[in-house]
Amino acid sequence: MSWEIHKRFAWRWIPTGGRVLEIGAGPGRFTRVLAGLGCAIVVTDFSRVQLDLNAQHVAATDAEQYVQRRELLDICDTGRYGSGEFDAVVAYGGPLSYAFDHALGAVRGLLRIVKPGGVVLASVMSTVGTWRHLLPAITGWAEVHGEDANDAILRTGDFRQAMTDQHAHVCRMFRWSEISTLARDAGGVVLDGSASNWASLADPEVLARIEADPDRWRRFLDHEEDACRQPGARDGGTHTLIAVQPAPPRRQDAMAVNADA
Repeated sequence: MSWEIHKRFAWRWIPTGGRVLEIGAGPGRFTRVLAGLGCAIVVTDFSRVQLDLNAQHVAATDAEQYVQRRELLDICDTGRYGSGEFDAVVAYGGPLSYAFDHALGAVRGLLRIVKPGGVVLASVMSTVGTWRHLLPAITGWAEVHGEDANDAILRTGDFRQAMTDQHAHVCRMFRWSEISTLARDAGGVVLDGSASNWASLADPEVLARIEADPDRWRRFLDHEEDACRQPGARDGGTHTLIAVQPAPPRRQDAMAVNADA
């Protein structure tokens, strides 16, 4: 379900045939989605292993013809790309959740490399949705490590609070208010947001019965997509999706540019 919501979000905002930078591409599930939109894709990941997996999984499909190249990339260091080089940037799967104190600069960098009117799509781990989804495990973790540590994680979303636990997944989760504020502080205009899942977050047996009927499943997907985009539900999934556009230059800045020209 999360994949379906991410895919539909991309369909809504990625221009057909545009040039796209994909960050954190992994094995290529969304590389193939972007190829289905006819996009020219620069595929990147922080991990060489993941890039190799992307090549293995995508090369055997028609999507490979849309891949311009593959390269290692840290989301916090996009300086190699020119300003306005891409029609869109896609950072799905939570790359910004690993930027920590560099997240603001990372988003500024992403907004810089998309064209005016272009879009940055990102998904981050959700603080509230993860708490709800993993409540039994989180409750057990708090019993071992203490409620103060649990309080700190829920307050900040920062799993570095749990670095004494060798099994902790160290990342930064966000609430919708936090990721949308970050986008605006970086110079962006928030266009849209969504949870990655909401009604479908539990009850897998119920979902299996619905999925067995194609008509019921299509209707459920439509309802879930609509529910996930509601402001009250955006914190309610395992991930939170956001679409951001570079803010237009202020009038004074535009006048200065024209004067320099």
